Amino acid sequence: MSKVLQDSNSLDTPIQFIKGVGPKRAKVLESLNIFTIKDLLYYFPRKYLDRTSLSTIGSINEGDEVNLVGRVKSVNLKKMKKGNFVTANVADHTGSIMLMWFNAADYIHQSLKVGDLLAMHGKVATYQGSPQIVHPEYDKLNANEISLTTGFIIPVYPLTEDLKKSGLDNRNLRKIIYLALQSVEDIEDHFDKDLRDNFEIEDLNISLRNIHYPKNFESLDKSIHRLKYDEHFFLQLLLALRKQKIKENKYDSIKFKTISYNKILKNLDFELTGSQQLSLREIVDDFLSENPMNRMIQGDVGCGKTIVSILASAIVVDNNYQVAIMAPTDLLSKQLYKNFKSYFDSIGIECSLLVGSLKSKEKNNVLEEIKSGNSNIIIGTHALFQNDVKFKNLGFVVIDEQHRFGVNQRQKLLAKSTNPNLMAMTATPIPRTLAITYNGDMDLSIIDELPKNRPEIHTSYIDKDNLSTAFNFIREKVEDGGQTIIVYPLINESEKQDLSAAVESYEYLRDNIFPDIKVGLMHGKLDDENKNNEMQSFMKGDIDILVSTTVVEVGIDNPNVNVMLINNSERFGLSQLHQLRGRVGRGTLESYCLLCSDSESPTTKERLSIIVNSRNGFEIADEDLKLRGPGEFFGEKQSGFVKFKIADLITDGPIIRNARMNAFEIIKNDANLTQNNHLMIKQKFDDEYLQLFLKTTVN
Repeated sequence: MSKVLQDSNSLDTPIQFIKGVGPKRAKVLESLNIFTIKDLLYYFPRKYLDRTSLSTIGSINEGDEVNLVGRVKSVNLKKMKKGNFVTANVADHTGSIMLMWFNAADYIHQSLKVGDLLAMHGKVATYQGSPQIVHPEYDKLNANEISLTTGFIIPVYPLTEDLKKSGLDNRNLRKIIYLALQSVEDIEDHFDKDLRDNFEIEDLNISLRNIHYPKNFESLDKSIHRLKYDEHFFLQLLLALRKQKIKENKYDSIKFKTISYNKILKNLDFELTGSQQLSLREIVDDFLSENPMNRMIQGDVGCGKTIVSILASAIVVDNNYQVAIMAPTDLLSKQLYKNFKSYFDSIGIECSLLVGSLKSKEKNNVLEEIKSGNSNIIIGTHALFQNDVKFKNLGFVVIDEQHRFGVNQRQKLLAKSTNPNLMAMTATPIPRTLAITYNGDMDLSIIDELPKNRPEIHTSYIDKDNLSTAFNFIREKVEDGGQTIIVYPLINESEKQDLSAAVESYEYLRDNIFPDIKVGLMHGKLDDENKNNEMQSFMKGDIDILVSTTVVEVGIDNPNVNVMLINNSERFGLSQLHQLRGRVGRGTLESYCLLCSDSESPTTKERLSIIVNSRNGFEIADEDLKLRGPGEFFGEKQSGFVKFKIADLITDGPIIRNARMNAFEIIKNDANLTQNNHLMIKQKFDDEYLQLFLKTTVN
């Protein structure tokens, strides 16, 4: 490419020195984290327009969207009361066309001169029998500059209001990026030719030029693939290094002692599924290794992850280590405590509960039991990683619903361990592309079978106008001895309007629909004492119908609940609906989930039909990912996670798998990236990812 500036620039050149930018526009670009030429070149188009074919003026028809080249024959500014407009007559060797602009008329009138050669794009209309284009995009053509809008594949960039106010529209931005590309020499690649050939990716210099000004669609596809690959590769490299860092640590192995394990196994009134048995074998293999465990247990709602964690904990306790189980809420912690205690009390193993709601004297007693080692298994919330919690010999950390904790929170708890074995669990089935991105430094166990004794859950969609039918059905099931949960969509417990609607609905149901049936209320704003009392009453059967917000999403394990009614179900993600549905069908009663909505949207009905027709959480998770995207999938983003510029977790499955395989292979053979062909990779990693690596890795 020919140079447009006297001296070639480096990628680190401040953006204000590119022609057409200057200090004022540079300030606006800086608000988008564009400080240098490199930042500008990584500001990727959001879409492309195909303008590769040129038409002659004489061949066009009304309604055509055309690319033309012609010479200006006349320019006129016409004044009106409500503003001015400009017309320009442009001709080629086959005919002429009238161009018209109502916006920026004065500027365009000053800019266009008779004799200018223009490249134009727009939609053809007719006025008084003659062709015209209103508000065409155009570029002036001369010997030193090509058209940036006609005859090419045209990039379209995301524009903020601040960019528009500064005069940086797509046309100007294209020109600035074009000049920036001309001003830099070949861009050095962090992958050498051998690696590029091995990875089957395009050269970086070519890719960064073609992503903005592709020669054809084939070159554009190669460039997009390369730049997506980069983002996935370096994130997978971070995960590979984190995994390597964990494996570098050597600790005492945990022997497979089976005394407590076999006692619990013998007392089970059900048979473990094949998936549960396989997960336990993988856990035992981790314990026997001298490297600490770093495993994710991923399973569908009701698949039996808790019993797996109980049996794993029994092995650890028999090795004279303590176990800490951390859950995101008091409610879930108390439910887990009850489950663990029901198994371990009978075999003489002490369990403790540590949550924020404990009174001072209770808390101090628990802290002393933990410090002395008298408490073998400690279940709690964020309270577990506070400074005043001192373990005697913590050897196993279990994180339940792990996606609700940031990386740093998990590390704080692990730092208290003398032998930091980590097992994270989630009842949110995660599509594979997300699993190897969000949790790619962890070994993965999947429990994809439901226990054989679980009843069918009949799921159906009802219109809000048919609620009376649903209420009659609920009454019938309650009279038969079952219990019901009615859910209202309070996604965030601070949403006052939703909370008020849920409370009003509870009062209406209690006083008008079910006056002879005991109705309870549960939401996150209740104080701990009332919440606990309400939950205990529901678990004991003193409450027949529980009206609740989404605090019931996890934590309620009541085998007598056989009906759930979810109001305004269109407001929930599919995975959240599946989680809520998992609160029923946990005993032997035939169970029902009713999805209620008054939305007429075809999209809503299509979404809800996915839940109606599938009980497979992994299938539902895949659909949820497609519909909502990864940013919303977990409900809250993990702390410190990388934000992609061009990569897409939904569509990039093959790229992610290849990038992961290659990144992990490199770290396996060259953990410190000291080989000559890895030095540039290390430099880019150190510049862009090292701080995140240090922030999220146990030292």
